[in-house]
Amino acid sequence: MSQKSGAHFTEKQGHYLAFIHTYAYMFGRPPAEADIQRHFRVSPPSVHQMIVTLERNGFIRRQPGIPRSIEILVPPESLPILQWLGIKTSKSL
Repeated sequence: MSQKSGAHFTEKQGHYLAFIHTYAYMFGRPPAEADIQRHFRVSPPSVHQMIVTLERNGFIRRQPGIPRSIEILVPPESLPILQWLGIKTSKSL
């Protein structure tokens, strides 16, 4: 679970990144912070702090003043999507 720079993300950060990636894939646009808040059932400041942390660590990029502008900078294959969804990769689908 690393980025090109060699930085690692935590399990919780991985879940947020996986949610953002999956949401953007399903709906054709990144989630708003309110969407992330509803999904993880956390407070608005908690979501915002996580977004700021992900951006500061180089895992996402945002355009200031533009809503829903989160862009994932981590390769999708490094995201814990299958683990997050509870899918065992050893079992055939």
